[in-house]
Amino acid sequence: MNQYAEDLQVMNSRQPQKMLSQTVFWRIAEDIPRKLAWTLMFLSIAVPILLWWIISNTGLIPPLFLPTPTQVWDAFQRLLGTGDLQKDIFFSLFRVVAGFLLAAIISIPLGTLMGTFASIRALLEPIIGIVRYMPAPAFIPLLILYFGLGETPKIMLIFIGTLFFNTLMVMDAVKFVPKELLETTYTLGGERKQVLLQVIFPFILPNIIDACRVNMAASWNLVIVSELVAATEGLGRRISVAQRYLKTDEIFAGLIVIGLIGLTIDLLFRLLLRVACKWAKD
Repeated sequence: MNQYAEDLQVMNSRQPQKMLSQTVFWRIAEDIPRKLAWTLMFLSIAVPILLWWIISNTGLIPPLFLPTPTQVWDAFQRLLGTGDLQKDIFFSLFRVVAGFLLAAIISIPLGTLMGTFASIRALLEPIIGIVRYMPAPAFIPLLILYFGLGETPKIMLIFIGTLFFNTLMVMDAVKFVPKELLETTYTLGGERKQVLLQVIFPFILPNIIDACRVNMAASWNLVIVSELVAATEGLGRRISVAQRYLKTDEIFAGLIVIGLIGLTIDLLFRLLLRVACKWAKD
């Protein structure tokens, strides 16, 4: 048996060893040079805009369906000049921030408690698991019936749509807290309250920020839906009115503004993560 193993080792040594080719682009679980990262990020935006400009200027697609970047820019300046765009941005931002903050105030401590205490998880997880599969827009008729056509139903729609997902994501983050860390804290004389506030919560704080960053996109989806149904101001309402009068350039302008606002909020969350959790890695 030993002779066979030695012969096999000799045969393998005679064969050329296959090595992974050295490459920067295809690195697995490693950072890439900063210059390359910025180049790729630039291309991710520049290439779609270039393709849009080429296709829209060929005349293959009528401007009614695909306006040129120049037409969209003119529509943006027109809306900006009349003051309508600023007003729509303000109302949409107010609804998103109010609804999301209300959901975060409840979901973060609730998710932390559910992840920490199995008793609370067993009590609340079944009902949350049921409600989170109910589409939030399906609550719009009830919200209008209960709260009328003001700002409250729009804010409550965002609250309902983000509360349960945020809660479960925070709860799941607690599962990754090492048990050795908790046991060490108890060994050093830590009490239950200290373990919760000084060990578990700081450990999951980066995950909480990431969960809020992800669910903020859902808040924007919901505010647009609510403004399409019942609103006199807002980016969703602006897009709906533009669709009614076949102003495709204004639709594109509204969508781009929403995307830019979302990107800005995402970058702010990333900045918050770097400032508040300097020990966390991307």
